Order: sequence, then C-alpha cells, then structure tokens
Amino acid sequence: MNTSKLIKSIQISDFSATPKYIQLADAVIDGVKNQVLKVGDILPSINELSIRLDISRDTVEKGYKLLKKQEIISSTPGKGYFIAKSEVQNKQKIAVFLNKLSAHKKIVYDAFAEEIGESSSIDLFVYNSDITHLRSLLLNLTKQYDHYVVFPHFKEGRDQAPDVLGLIPIEKLMLLGRFVEGMTGNFSAVFENYEKDIYDALEKALDTLSKYRTLKLIFPDHSDYPKVIIKGFYKFCQQYAFDHFLVEDLHEEPIVKGECFINIAEADLVTLLDRVISEGLTVGQDIGVVSYNETPLKKFILDGITTISTDFNLMGQYAAQIIKSGEKKHIEVPFYLKLRKSI
Repeated sequence: MNTSKLIKSIQISDFSATPKYIQLADAVIDGVKNQVLKVGDILPSINELSIRLDISRDTVEKGYKLLKKQEIISSTPGKGYFIAKSEVQNKQKIAVFLNKLSAHKKIVYDAFAEEIGESSSIDLFVYNSDITHLRSLLLNLTKQYDHYVVFPHFKEGRDQAPDVLGLIPIEKLMLLGRFVEGMTGNFSAVFENYEKDIYDALEKALDTLSKYRTLKLIFPDHSDYPKVIIKGFYKFCQQYAFDHFLVEDLHEEPIVKGECFINIAEADLVTLLDRVISEGLTVGQDIGVVSYNETPLKKFILDGITTISTDFNLMGQYAAQIIKSGEKKHIEVPFYLKLRKSI
C-alpha cells in the first residue's frame, strides 16, 4: 500500500482522552479489518509517522509495540515494520463522553471498561459540562462509533441538550446518570432518580437527623447537578417539618450549632469541614454533615462521613451489559445511605 495513503487514513484526535498511541494502533487495526492493509504491507517508519502526524516518536513506538504484542504487525531489522496477519478481532467501537473527571466518574468508567472486556475499543472524551464543547466534540469526531455513551450534565444550555444529542444516531445512544427532558426514540439509559433518591436517603436517616433543627442543602450556583435534587430535599423537609435552606455559596453562609449540611460538590465538602473545625465546632455533634457520592476516603475522614450515593460500579456494569446484550433498556441504579459519625 502507498505510505502516503496510509498516513492520510490515520486520524489522531487531540480532543480525545484516549492516549494517542492507542488511537494509532486502532487506526492500523481498522485498516487491516477493512482490507486497506494486507499481510506484508510495509508500515511507515517511526520517524516518518512522528513527523507526518505531528506526534512524538515515543507515541508511535508505543503504538507499534502494542500492535506487535497483539501480533498484528512484526518487524525485521533494517527493513522496518509490516502487517503480519489479516484476521483481527472485529471490535465494537465505543465513544464515552464524561462531563468531568472525578473519583466517582472514574469508578463508573473503570467498571464499564472491565465489564465490556476486550471485545470493544473505547475512546474517552471529557467536555467539562459545557454543552458547546460537547457539540464541538461530536461534530469533529474522526470516526464512526457503534455506541455513544454520554453523561448529560450541563452547567448551562440544558434546553439545547436534545438538539446536541440528536447529532448521535438515536439507536446508538446511551445516557448515563440521568435522563434528558425532550429526548425521544429508542435509546438506552442507566440513570439515577435524583428526586426520589435524596428523599428516600434522608428518610432512612430521619432518626439521626432529628437532633438537628435545620437542614441546609449546599447547591452551588451554575452547577451541573440536576435541580430535581432540590425538589426532593424540599419535599422531605416539608414532610418532616425541618427548617431548611438552600445554600448557593458556602463561603458566605453562617455556620451555627444545630445545623446539618447536605453537600453535593466535593470541593464544598473540604470548605465545609475546614470552616466547622476552624470555628471550634464538632462534626457529628454540633454540626451534621451528609455528603453526596461515596468514595473510599469518606469512611475514614473524621471517623466517617455519612454519604448518600448511587452504586457507581453497578452503573458502569449495567451500561456495559446492555451494550453486550444488544437490547435497548432503561435501568434505574440503586441508591444507598451509609450512616456514619458525621451526623
């Protein structure tokens, strides 16, 4: 095969969180699978690919090493690299779009990748909860995918979400974490029931929470969290006659003995604990703390932080199982309260 044509067929995306050496290896595998590359075809040298694709020599070398490990290519001293076999596993191509990198999103992704196994290749993209960025990513994809897995959490422009997600073939779309109002069609979803989940979790903690006269939900302004969380919080407080307040900026909020704070954002948890301790108050006695999203460290911080959290492992596993089954499903993920000494 002509070397120039091969190089032109390799598309390396700067927008993808998937390492470039894996993108390179996948491009060569696609070439073999589509019979663009045949056994014995000579591949470009490491230097040539590095220059022509504007990537480092180390990236090319790692990509070629990965292909050699899979026995797709081989090398001969003085002659370079060449295609060694024509039959490669027909892997599904999956694009995963995270709204942000976080501890619990990593749990979901790792569980998804482990469950999906080696039968699929995954490209990872991060759009920082910016719907304009997500649109740009979708419009600038360098290849077609069999499945598009999206966490649809946006700081602004939520009304544009159906149109942006409409850039994806509906039968290839999977929503993770939440539904998008206005989305119709035969797509899959693995989701949290945010309004019901916070209500049920707080209800399970009712006996312990009853020692606090006021509940405060820390819900940052312009956050990407679903606002139905607020609705579930208000419903619980009204049902059980708690004084309650919504806190948009924790830095400006008074902290008074007898209050329990429900915190969503990880950064706010650090700020809250710092302020409580600096004011000489004791977490779990003077001030209650409930944190969204279980992470391994929270059971150790200050003898344990109470959490309300979905099962992120199950979320990833369910998503992978739906893709492997070929079915279209909507699955609600279980939500749990882990009661610890912080309330």
